[in-house]
Amino acid sequence: VLPCIVQILSVVSVPSKKEGQKAPQESSKSAFAYFITATAVSSFALLAFLSLVKRRASSTLLDPTDDHSDPDVPENKSVSLWTLFKKLRFMASAIFLCFTVTMTFPVFTAEIESVHDTPGRSRLFDQAVFIPLAFFFWNAGDLMGRMLVLFPRLSLVNRPFVLFLFSIARAAFIPLYLLCNIRGRGAVVESDFFYLFIVQLLFGISNGYLGSNCMMGAGQWVSPDEREPAGGFMGLMLVGGLTAGSLMSFL
Repeated sequence: VLPCIVQILSVVSVPSKKEGQKAPQESSKSAFAYFITATAVSSFALLAFLSLVKRRASSTLLDPTDDHSDPDVPENKSVSLWTLFKKLRFMASAIFLCFTVTMTFPVFTAEIESVHDTPGRSRLFDQAVFIPLAFFFWNAGDLMGRMLVLFPRLSLVNRPFVLFLFSIARAAFIPLYLLCNIRGRGAVVESDFFYLFIVQLLFGISNGYLGSNCMMGAGQWVSPDEREPAGGFMGLMLVGGLTAGSLMSFL
């Protein structure tokens, strides 16, 4: 969310370009400024994680007699991927399909233009602002979707098959993108509201909601001593979905 806001503000804070000049989004500096923000946050998170790992290792060295043999905490065990898949087949498949379909949105978002092409339009409809604005709506929706699972009544962690069906249904967003103004060739639905709120926002909400339900609910369908391997397995399926979606996006 933050990189989108930064890029929008950086564009609207300077005078508009004259006709015939290239739009700011075509500059490599604009792309670098956009992604460096997310890279900085990710790097900070990695450093924080490594710090926690180091502190845990240090505490073990200081107290070697502590074998963490708390009877209330089950010991972790090795579990095969196939065993985990059989127990989590619907949730694992759901999160894989979720992120496979999700990776189509950057392809369309970078190509769809506003339908407002009249002179004197607001700068929000300029391509340099409209693209990060569309990314903002998707990412804001994704954040909202992740927050929805805070309410137990809205959670579907106890219905893995419904989550699986939901992940398949999200493919319906791809035809909706085709109704928008791709590369300025005209839109079937000539409405920026339709594109930003119906397509981008709802697509983002569905991604955050589905992804969080799958990751949070996986631990409820395995035994306590299998929860840590199950978390790693679900992370593997998530990354697998991102990889498959990235490769398919070239099509």
